Amino acid sequence: MSIDLSGLSAKELGALIKNAKKQQTIVAKRPAVTKVRAQLTKLAKAHGYSIEEVFGGAAPTRGRAAKATKAPAKKAVRKLGKVAPKYRNPANPKETWTGRGKQPRWLAALTTKGKKVEEFLIKK
Repeated sequence: MSIDLSGLSAKELGALIKNAKKQQTIVAKRPAVTKVRAQLTKLAKAHGYSIEEVFGGAAPTRGRAAKATKAPAKKAVRKLGKVAPKYRNPANPKETWTGRGKQPRWLAALTTKGKKVEEFLIKK
């Protein structure tokens, strides 16, 4: 990780160094992760729980590498089925629209000229 310090003034650099030293002392005083993990495991077992139960079904991962390799959660997306086109461009019959989503440019342009969307319905 590199930070561009060339644009900082002497005052800003001093404040950055002060904050970094403060953070360094906080991090140095923390107990080791393995020690904390062992204490948590011991406490969970003492109360009759497993680590999986306490942490939601998965044991805690170790280190930054585990976080970086974890796949992002997929967002639930409602899938809609395919729909037959309802509207057709009279100038170019290959251009159609199902009526879902934003209007295509060809239809928007024609409706701004005063035409009605119903005029472009595909007759069955």
